[in-house]
Amino acid sequence: MQVDRRTLIATGGAALLAGPALAQRRGQSGWYDRAIIIDGLGGLGDPYTPEEQLRMSDRAWSETLATGVTVIRDTVMPVGNVADPWADYQKGIGEKRNIFNANPDYLMLVRSAADILKAEREKKLGVILGTQDTAMVGPELDRLAQMKKDGVLTVQLTYNNRNLAGDGALEPANAGLSKLGRATIERIEAEKLLLDLSHGGARTMAEATAHAKRPLVISHTGARALADHVRNTSDETIKAVADKGGVVGVYFMPFLTLDSRPKGEDLLRHVEHVANVAGEDHVGIGTDNGPLPLLLDPEAKERLRKWALERIKAGIAAPGEGVDVYPMVEAYNSVDRYRRFAADLQKRGWSVARLEKLMGGNFLRVYREAWGG
Repeated sequence: MQVDRRTLIATGGAALLAGPALAQRRGQSGWYDRAIIIDGLGGLGDPYTPEEQLRMSDRAWSETLATGVTVIRDTVMPVGNVADPWADYQKGIGEKRNIFNANPDYLMLVRSAADILKAEREKKLGVILGTQDTAMVGPELDRLAQMKKDGVLTVQLTYNNRNLAGDGALEPANAGLSKLGRATIERIEAEKLLLDLSHGGARTMAEATAHAKRPLVISHTGARALADHVRNTSDETIKAVADKGGVVGVYFMPFLTLDSRPKGEDLLRHVEHVANVAGEDHVGIGTDNGPLPLLLDPEAKERLRKWALERIKAGIAAPGEGVDVYPMVEAYNSVDRYRRFAADLQKRGWSVARLEKLMGGNFLRVYREAWGG
């Protein structure tokens, strides 16, 4: 699910902060505080400042640190078949530059895997820029080189609907990858960008994985064997991505169950299923949220309601989306959710070494292979 990041993060909040455990910061005891924590699809935002203010507030920064997250992958818009996607992309990348310029002491633009370790050393939040569509590229494949110069490191082939590269998850024809899609993958790999197949149609993901020559990711998805939803991925494709050396990230999203209201147990089951199918070296997390949780007060609910209606009207809402469905797993809707999620898996028998891979090590390995550093 693609969220306007300001809308989503603006509904996060410190009202969910309660208890001494949520005051933990990196550097304290425990494997989690020493680990590289990577959210393979997250987002930036500050719920405590006016929309026009780019400088993060002390409160938002403090809470971001409290999550313990080292790196997030943020999205440069647009998604979908808009009138002028390249112009919208240029606007989107300009907005990201302005945010980085306003927060040089808080944020670090990641341009190589080495920058992730640098961000950790300097106690900054590393941000990987990526797209969730190639609609802004179309047949103009040289644009991928420009996007790399702009700081974009990951490129998602399709969003929910069809583009010139192939079918997205919502297309009933499930027509798969186009000739241009194959050429686009080849150029993505030639530019040493990372290919992402999230939101793809089942056939598109399978054909794109087969065509890829380098490790790739499905940064945010679920296991279709557990919930037969179009945004989830088949075991065959999960295994194929792993066989190419890639990573499948599991989201904290409604699509983990067909009733759109997953419990914490459902999330844990999806993660364990992907780990069992792909192997522990090929599973990660891509929450499709931001680092901060959703605060569901009346104002926030109204913003989310309008956003859901906009997605439905635009024809990009997946099955199960609606005005009363929130993009989260409620059981982990707190500042310490990454920490509690890892702790819950540890209670189920996950070793520290396995958790370190899941929480960031596997994505870090693929990033090194894709970008160097």
